[in-house]
Amino acid sequence: MNKKFLALATAIGLIGPIAAPVTYIKAASNNTTQSDQAEMRQFVRNTMNQNHVRGSAVIIKNGVPQQISFGYAWYGKRIGNGNSKVVYPVCSLQKVITAAMIVQLINENLKTSQRFTQNTKISRWYPNMTNANKITVGNLLTHTSGIRATGTEIYRGKTYSEASAIQWAVNNVNSSPEGTVGTYYYNNINYILLAGIIRAVTGKSYQANFNQRIVKKLGLTNTYLYQDIPSNKTDSISYYSNGGKNYTKAAYVKKQLASQMPGSGDMFSTPMDYYKIQVGLTNGQILSSSDFHYLTHLTSKNATSNYSGGIYLKNNDNLKMAYGNIAGNHFGNWFQMTTDNQNGLIMFLNQTNDNEASVKAVGYQILNHIKANTFTSK
Repeated sequence: MNKKFLALATAIGLIGPIAAPVTYIKAASNNTTQSDQAEMRQFVRNTMNQNHVRGSAVIIKNGVPQQISFGYAWYGKRIGNGNSKVVYPVCSLQKVITAAMIVQLINENLKTSQRFTQNTKISRWYPNMTNANKITVGNLLTHTSGIRATGTEIYRGKTYSEASAIQWAVNNVNSSPEGTVGTYYYNNINYILLAGIIRAVTGKSYQANFNQRIVKKLGLTNTYLYQDIPSNKTDSISYYSNGGKNYTKAAYVKKQLASQMPGSGDMFSTPMDYYKIQVGLTNGQILSSSDFHYLTHLTSKNATSNYSGGIYLKNNDNLKMAYGNIAGNHFGNWFQMTTDNQNGLIMFLNQTNDNEASVKAVGYQILNHIKANTFTSK
């Protein structure tokens, strides 16, 4: 997106007066009273304000989603969080969507020559990659591939095609020391390689699969890969605050950086659209409930991390969650929901102190207000 006014936005954020934050609210249900909605809105806004964070969130209580936003998505232009023009980088919360498309393809190809499972070695698609004859699809999905190559979020100043970004990942693996297959090590490259498998199996781009299998299937109107964000939308700018001034150190996800991370960090959306995606992962629109169980209980899953298919399950599988940010930016995304989608929080913050624990602490305060003694702090 065109951020030619970023320098102006930064300057204003650093030296200008701090205007009263803008708030947008979206609620839907006959079962939730107006007073309930107003009380929740006030609590969420106060919690964000007290912790010097800004962003947009969807609160789910007893099956009812309510969007509450606070502060500015672009301070220099006074565009508020929650404005219909604004989409946010989903960061690592994209991974569960990539994983879900892999499960779709496993199901669709059961009786074809393209048949594969979680146990299929990725040498089928990456014959010249180090350890590919030992790494399974499931290892990629659970971050247990042993791949320890770095640099996926370091700005390289080049706009990549999907194919070239995936080839860069393969080359990076081949030139980096590797760990033991089966050990947990969180790495974007696992999901970039999964994007490559989606391309190889379907003969279509990750972009085409994403738009057909996710966006069109759910009728999403605010969800895009970076290159598809329309001109009447803008991706949010991120800001830093450590408890002092708000809207400092403005930064955003550059198109070159987004292009480096197909399948793992090039998706933009809103908390409400992301809520619809979470529901679609079990109601048959994207996956069935049994498919979701398969996705989150892969045999390569590390018992300590509890990560499988893009999310973590906790509390005897009653909670699902994931956290995401992108290096060099101040975004902090966290979702935690009950696995029945009845209660929880989807929080896209565009002002943080760059500390994951602090972001989760804010979310945990809200989660306890939604339903006490239900959620986890991490």
